[in-house]
Amino acid sequence: MRAETQNIVADIRKSLDLLARRMDYETAPHRLEEFNARVEDPNLWDNPENAQKLMRERQVLVDAIETYESIKTDLNDNIELIELGEMEDDEEVVKDAELALKALKAKAAKKELEALLDGEADANDTFLEINAGAGGTESCDWASMLARMYVRWADKKGYKVELQSETPGEEAGIKSVAYKISGHNAYGWLKSESGVHRLVRISPYDAAAKRHTSFCSVWVYPVVDDNIEIDVNPSDIRVDTYRSSGAGGQHVNTTDSAVRITHIPTGIVVTSSEKSQHQNRDIAMKALKSRLYQMELDRRNAEINAAHEAKGDAGWGNQIRSYVLQPYQMVKDLRTSYETSDTKGVLDGDLDAFMAATLALKVAGKSRSEARADG
Repeated sequence: MRAETQNIVADIRKSLDLLARRMDYETAPHRLEEFNARVEDPNLWDNPENAQKLMRERQVLVDAIETYESIKTDLNDNIELIELGEMEDDEEVVKDAELALKALKAKAAKKELEALLDGEADANDTFLEINAGAGGTESCDWASMLARMYVRWADKKGYKVELQSETPGEEAGIKSVAYKISGHNAYGWLKSESGVHRLVRISPYDAAAKRHTSFCSVWVYPVVDDNIEIDVNPSDIRVDTYRSSGAGGQHVNTTDSAVRITHIPTGIVVTSSEKSQHQNRDIAMKALKSRLYQMELDRRNAEINAAHEAKGDAGWGNQIRSYVLQPYQMVKDLRTSYETSDTKGVLDGDLDAFMAATLALKVAGKSRSEARADG
């Protein structure tokens, strides 16, 4: 086997090792048996939310097992073909198997990165917001180009895209737009896109055909679901019950069933007065947790929001990527230094390489931190 092919095989095996460790392959069959037993429980769908969560978790495990076993089988089959071709001096068989291994390496590397999307909310659906920066029509047009880019990327992934809101520009383009993008790992992939995106081009709105620089900010945050844990210290809340107002007559509420929860550190107040006191407590706590989570998201986004108000290049401290269309063609990520001259492909939604490079950079940093801790 040629040295290059040996290296490819080694890389695939490294990816397989990571995939196995991520899903704990040794216990995976037993966990799948447990899932299957629970799925057959006739009372499963008495609680639809728990049932749906169970089905999602089961499918993730099934996909992980099938991916690992498929790559492992293809690897072994192609190694055997190469050995057979070399024994029989059949160069055609060897070349075909080597090409198959190269494709398998790319597939394994992609699956490895997907397996590394194990953050708290990585598997969730996501909201994506785009806001035009200073620059009037130029920035509004750039915002519409970015919106098209992300919608095309999502379409290629098979994700569902729903328009949440849109504010058109005064002359062209859009001032702001928000989408909900639904699909497995939608947030995990898109979270690396948060930041300021810079465009350099000859302006189609400038009669003098001068070069213009435009900025837009992109903000990505997850759709909160039951998988995200938000701890609320009981000593930080005050719960009050009161009599909810009604229509009068026989419908007058004669018990203190309505619930008001005040979060003392933040001053957030939430209420619920539609059902029983027990149900109202549950509803109000969910509302409080959602508000607290949104507050944390707002805190994380504070620097980007400040950049929205800034003027000129110096104000955009969160710039993550430059898209240069003039005087040369290049898209470069400033965090990873990954770049490509295929500007048309990127603006048509070919973003996976940029996202993968950012994810790999974070994983490498995490691995170095873990190594230092072990040492």
